[in-house]
Amino acid sequence: QVQLVEAGGGLVQPGGSLTRSCAAPEYVFSRYNMAWYRQAPGKQRELAATITTDGNTNYEDSVQRRFTISRDNAKNTVYLQMSSLKFEDTAVYYCNARLVTVKYSDEHWGLGTQVTVSS
Repeated sequence: QVQLVEAGGGLVQPGGSLTRSCAAPEYVFSRYNMAWYRQAPGKQRELAATITTDGNTNYEDSVQRRFTISRDNAKNTVYLQMSSLKFEDTAVYYCNARLVTVKYSDEHWGLGTQVTVSS
């Protein structure tokens, strides 16, 4: 069972910042693209940001220019720096690792942590 160990999260005021981290086993981190998903109350889980093994990033429109995804290959850790947080960013945030090849696909999830934006 692959474990993605998440940290960070909690309560933050609107306009504030928060950083989440997710550590993965080296054999996963070095081969898998990493991502952060989020699920707001009453809504489906949605992709927030992705980063490939080469460091290429992509963001959902609503978090573009406010969130930054990065990876530290020495620590096998991916980060999500969230700034200018809004009420609508309140959600459970999940770390994801995904590998897709011609012959094989695999995916792992973290347990998720609540991020609440509230005054």
